[in-house]
Amino acid sequence: MHADLGRLFFIGDIHGCGETFRKLLTEEIGIGKNDRVICIGDYIDRGPDSKGVVDLILDLRKKGFRIDTLRGNHEQMLLDSENSMEDFSLWLMNGGEDTLKSFEVESIDELEPVYIDFFRQTKFFILTDEFIAVHAGLNFNSDDPLGDKNAMLWIRGYDVDRSLLEGRLLIHGHTPMEGRIIRSQDFTNVINIDGGCVYKHYDGMGSLFAFDFYGRKFLEACNID
Repeated sequence: MHADLGRLFFIGDIHGCGETFRKLLTEEIGIGKNDRVICIGDYIDRGPDSKGVVDLILDLRKKGFRIDTLRGNHEQMLLDSENSMEDFSLWLMNGGEDTLKSFEVESIDELEPVYIDFFRQTKFFILTDEFIAVHAGLNFNSDDPLGDKNAMLWIRGYDVDRSLLEGRLLIHGHTPMEGRIIRSQDFTNVINIDGGCVYKHYDGMGSLFAFDFYGRKFLEACNID
């Protein structure tokens, strides 16, 4: 099925776990250039190697691999902190210090343009006839759920209006879940793929998940960072 299109994978919140991300791509997925990978945001903060995560994505793209990147709330916090000390302080309290350390800088202004461009070019959502991919979810109470960008980055605990999905699968992360809960999802309507990779000291968490869209299965790499 869909062999001519290659495989399609969605990867959950990485949060600076660069070695785990690499392991998932190379050992569990075995990524090829006919495959498409959609990362659903939160590449940075809290983990030890945010720079390594971004560098890997950029390197794979240069080599011809198809890697789409959605924007998470942590990328938004970084971007917001460019022009606001208040937002900068908020970002630092939410893992920004780990990201600055990883890039060996002390402020956003010191980041190389290639990295700022990477964050700015992330997408809020990807919509096809088969799925909607977004970082956190959708505000189904809005007259225009795809226009509520704040909800796409931050929303939790929302009720799903199946009629608005029109048969599509909504794939998101943002809210960490235990691995056993992720693996038990039934591939109907909504799937959360955030296994709390960076929270490896919490029971049931500490895994980075990829969802094989056409194969309808989860692939998992335990945190090795």
